[in-house]
Amino acid sequence: MTMVKSSNLGYPRIGENREWKKTLEQFWTGKLEKETFLQQMEEIRLSSLQKQKEQGIDFIPVGDFSLYDHVLDTATMFGLVPKRYEYTGGKVSLETYFDIARGTKGAVASEMTKWFNTNYHYIVPELYEAVPSLVENRPLQFYKEAKQKLDILGKPVILGPITFVKLSKGYKDNDLKTVVDQFVPLYATILTELQEEGVEWVQIDEPILATTISEEDMALFHDVYKQLNDAAPNIKVILQTYFESIDHYEEVISLPVQGIGLDFVHDNNQNLAALKKFGFPQDKVLAAGIIDGRNIWRANLDDKYSLLSEIAEVVSKDRLILQPSSSLLHVPVTVKNEETLEEVLKEALSFADEKLQEIVLLTKGLQGGKETIQKEISASKKAIQALNHSASRNNTQVQEDIQNLRTFRAERETTSEVRQQIQDETFQLPLLPTTTIGSFPQTQEVRKQRLKWRKGELTDADYQEYIKAEMKKWIDIQEELGLDVFVHGEFERTDMVEYFGEKLAGFQFTKFGWVQSYGSRCVKPPLIYGDVSFQEPMTVKETVYAQSLTTKPVKGMLTGPITILNWSFVRDDISRYEVANQIALALRKEVEVLEENGIRMIQVDEPAIREGLPLKQEKKESYLDAAVYAFKLATTSVQNETQIHTHMCYSDFKNIIDAITALDADVISIETSRSHGELIHAFEEHTYDKGIGLGVYDIHSPRVPKLEELTRNIDRALQVLNPKLFWINPDCGLKTRGMDETIASLKVMVEAAKQTRERLLVIKGS
Repeated sequence: MTMVKSSNLGYPRIGENREWKKTLEQFWTGKLEKETFLQQMEEIRLSSLQKQKEQGIDFIPVGDFSLYDHVLDTATMFGLVPKRYEYTGGKVSLETYFDIARGTKGAVASEMTKWFNTNYHYIVPELYEAVPSLVENRPLQFYKEAKQKLDILGKPVILGPITFVKLSKGYKDNDLKTVVDQFVPLYATILTELQEEGVEWVQIDEPILATTISEEDMALFHDVYKQLNDAAPNIKVILQTYFESIDHYEEVISLPVQGIGLDFVHDNNQNLAALKKFGFPQDKVLAAGIIDGRNIWRANLDDKYSLLSEIAEVVSKDRLILQPSSSLLHVPVTVKNEETLEEVLKEALSFADEKLQEIVLLTKGLQGGKETIQKEISASKKAIQALNHSASRNNTQVQEDIQNLRTFRAERETTSEVRQQIQDETFQLPLLPTTTIGSFPQTQEVRKQRLKWRKGELTDADYQEYIKAEMKKWIDIQEELGLDVFVHGEFERTDMVEYFGEKLAGFQFTKFGWVQSYGSRCVKPPLIYGDVSFQEPMTVKETVYAQSLTTKPVKGMLTGPITILNWSFVRDDISRYEVANQIALALRKEVEVLEENGIRMIQVDEPAIREGLPLKQEKKESYLDAAVYAFKLATTSVQNETQIHTHMCYSDFKNIIDAITALDADVISIETSRSHGELIHAFEEHTYDKGIGLGVYDIHSPRVPKLEELTRNIDRALQVLNPKLFWINPDCGLKTRGMDETIASLKVMVEAAKQTRERLLVIKGS
């Protein structure tokens, strides 16, 4: 390198119009043959590469594209297929690949959890004494494809061996080195074959370095990367970190690699401070992540140029690569199609394509001097200032409320034990009450009617009648099934965050701002761009109507403040905690209106509370304290008779049990079926004294669970939980499931609860 270069770490897979999602789902439903499916996926992949080439990116990532998940890609590249799928070796078939992710009638899907502190879900590899082998060199295949078809000499992207193993399950912590050592020769083969192909740079992602790791782990890093460097000495490896600063800066920059990738956006200036204090090796390249890869706000190019000037005082420009702070997987594709947004907001946005433009501009400025991009610098400052000065960010009442939070009670009137007694008398529920998490299937017809309404082809009155009919149908189904606590089904809602964002001030929605959450599941996060406030009741009409149809309790369903925060693109001009409290105060008013209208069970879901957990151990307590406070701010103004529920999913909860308890919710439901009951171990070490439901079957698999599976899951939970406090429910909402499988699965669940209840009563009577 003779001058600063530009790079990218990864590009959104889904396409500008979610072509990727549509292709996947057509294949899964049998509407596309395998060859056509693979051809269409190739077209999407090459189109993304071509776009980056035209943008002028010097180092274009290849191998970041996936048909489902990059961690699953890595696992299957090494032939790591759980035994229940009857894999016999060799290249993993496309069918088996999707079976691992989605499950089959005879085998449950592999566990899915959050990718660090993002809203992306990865498939957890299962090791369990498996012997890995290299069954295909995916990075090499993608490099050849880009070279042959687009004349792009790409930068292969590989998930590093230590991060991969640490994200896996099926081994003991003290066996980490032994397990990693199994993979090192396989990675060495990958690099050797890339070297033989003439590859110059390889990006090996080790985001685990941004977490709290030990000295022993650092020693393992040195040993592993020395072996890889010895195996392929002509390959230039960029060891890539992101999402946080690195603690072991001096050790990391001394690793035997040719480049180090650091996040200078989400590091709280710690990476910059370490760079200035300890310097940087003369024989390495610094890949500086200076554009936010996880949020959608336009960069202040003046500030970014100043940051780069500080970095360039330590690292010469010929050893600098400019890039996003992380893969752009976490942001939408492009702003250009957002024609309905107000200009002041649109001008302040930057999606994947615009972020690459910012990278190229800053590269140009660093090469030729600040004056070469002064026009663009001025435009960025002007756009940001216009949004900051807008009325949306200057709501006097909201800002006064935040300044006077102490005036809002954030504790329930009595203890949970006293409330349990009052609520038991109020609701008269049976032992092991059954319920669901909230949503029922949103069929093609439901989506069709909503689209017609949004287009103006269906009147408000006709649409409301349709929604009421759907609610009545499912209230009747719940009656027939014999559930104990009902929900209204959420047929009026597109998404559990979007729905509330559309009704609260301070939110805006894009038309094409989709990102991948898991598999083909794409979400369109709202933009929290202004001060958040309550405007009018959001859920009362539907919940009260559903309650009028039955004598069974119907839960009011809200999304909690931390989940709304974590599943949105959040303004970056004030702290996230302040935004969370704004949301909490708005939800508090909704909770109070529900209670005033006779709704005595209110579920405030926080499925994303753990995904916002900081990667650094020392920062976790303050985050959890803030999350608990926001939840309480939203929920504690109700009477003792009102039962507050919450729901969480997809994460390892054992390290936040204390925070879960501190939420002081009367009933909590937690996903456990897909993690094969491992969460239950946490309750062997921690006593939980409130109502709790551990999801007894996996709703993300199309299979109908067997009765013996559910009774086994229930019995396992009851070994450590009080039957008087235990609820029985699926592990998540049923929005994405079909009607027939939903009814069949719930029928099995109710029967499992009935049999267990009768058995417990017999034991008690004897």
